[in-house]
Amino acid sequence: MRNFAPRSFAVRNFFASLFLWEGPFFATSVWNKRQPNKKLKITKQSPIGGAMIALCLISALANPRSLPALGIRLPDQDAFATARGNAFAATADDPAAVYYNPAGITQLQGANLSLGMYGIELSSRYSGPAGSVNSQQQWAALPQGFSTISFTNYHLALGLGIYSPYGLSMSWPNKAPWAPLGKGGEIDYVRANPVVAYQPWSTLSIAAGAMIDYSQAELETSTPGIDLHGRDTDAGFNLGVLWHPWEQHSFGATYRSATDMNYQGHVTFLGLPFHSQAATLNYHLPQTLAFGYSYRPTEKWNFEVDVDWTDWTSLRTANIVSGPVPAGGLAFNWKPSTMYEFGATRYFGSGWQASAGYMYSENSVPSGYFTAAVPDSDRHLFSLGIGKKYQQLSWNVAYQLGYGPSRTITGDIPYNGSYEFFSNALSFNIGYHF
Repeated sequence: MRNFAPRSFAVRNFFASLFLWEGPFFATSVWNKRQPNKKLKITKQSPIGGAMIALCLISALANPRSLPALGIRLPDQDAFATARGNAFAATADDPAAVYYNPAGITQLQGANLSLGMYGIELSSRYSGPAGSVNSQQQWAALPQGFSTISFTNYHLALGLGIYSPYGLSMSWPNKAPWAPLGKGGEIDYVRANPVVAYQPWSTLSIAAGAMIDYSQAELETSTPGIDLHGRDTDAGFNLGVLWHPWEQHSFGATYRSATDMNYQGHVTFLGLPFHSQAATLNYHLPQTLAFGYSYRPTEKWNFEVDVDWTDWTSLRTANIVSGPVPAGGLAFNWKPSTMYEFGATRYFGSGWQASAGYMYSENSVPSGYFTAAVPDSDRHLFSLGIGKKYQQLSWNVAYQLGYGPSRTITGDIPYNGSYEFFSNALSFNIGYHF
C-alpha cells in the first residue's frame, strides 16, 4: 500500500489537569472549541460516493509533511533518566519509575511529586537527484508528571503518571521533490497511568498498572477540501518487576501492552454534493518490553545497561472506513526494533549528581515502505545531565544530542536519495518530597 504516499499528521502533544488524586486525568483544551462527538449514525451511501470518500480520505492522509504521532515512540519521560540514556529500568528510584519500571516506586518513602518537560528541536536533510533540502526545523515540548505514595507498613506503593508516549512532528518545504498536498493536521495524545506496587520480600518488588489513553485527530487539506475530525480512548496495562539480590546488583523488567486507536469522527467536504460523512481511522500501537541491569560498585557510582524492544509488527495497515463502505487502508508493515541504552551516574556530596548516557535506536521502517514523512534511520543519542537533592526539593536538567547517519533509498520515486537526522533536546524536572 506504499503506492500511496504516507499520511500526514502535524503532531501536538498536550498535558493538563495534573495530579489531584480526586481530579480528572486530563483535559481536552483544543477540542473544546468544537461540539463533542456523539455516536455516529451510518447512512446508506452509493458505491460512487463511497469510492469518492475513499479517494478523498487517502488524499487527506497522503501528504508527506510530518512525522505521525502513532509512528514515533517517545522514551524520554524524565530528565534524570534521559541524562542516563534512559537506562533506568533497574534503577527506577524516582517518581518517573511509574513509566520506566513501576516496581521501583516501592523504593520511595512518603509522598512524592515530579513535574517536568522534554523539549526537542529536530530536523532532517535530504540529498538526491533533485538537489538537497532541509526539513523545516520543528520544536516540540512534551510535559510529563508523576506522583507516588508509599505505605511502608503494608509494603505497598501507589503511583500515577500522566505523559505523552507518542509524538513529534516534521515538515518539509514545498521545494522538496514531493510537494505537500494539503494543509496538514494534528493528533493530541495523552496517557494516564495509575500503578500499584508490592514488595513481598526486601529484595523483590512487583507492580501492575492501567494505561488509559485518549487521543483526538484533526486532518485538513486544501485539495480537495477535507476537514476530518476524530477521537478515541483505549485502555491497556503495564507490568514491572525489580529484583535486588545483592547490594551492588539489581535487575529490572517492564512490559506495556499493545493498544488500538479507532478515531471515530466525521469528514467534511467543501464544494461537493455530500458535505459530511462518518469516518473511522484505525491505528495499532505496539507492545513494548524492556530489561535492565544496574551495577553499583560503590555508593558514589551507578552503571546501567538496558535493552528496550518495541513490537512495531502491530503497525501493518491503518484501516479507513467511511460510512458503510470500507475505504481500504494505508500499509506500513513496520518491523520490530530495539533500543540499546547505557547510563552512568556519579553521586557527589551535598546532594549533587552528574550523569551521562548513550542510546542506540534501530530503524523500524523497511526500505520498501520508506517515506519522507517518516525518514526513519538508525539513531545515536548522547546525553549529559546534572541534578541536586535538598531536604524536600530536587531538580534535574539534561541535554541530549541525536544523530541519524545517512540512509540511502533507491527505487522508490520520489523518495530516492539520502536522509540524515539531527536533534537537540533539553529536559528538566522538579521534584518534591512531602
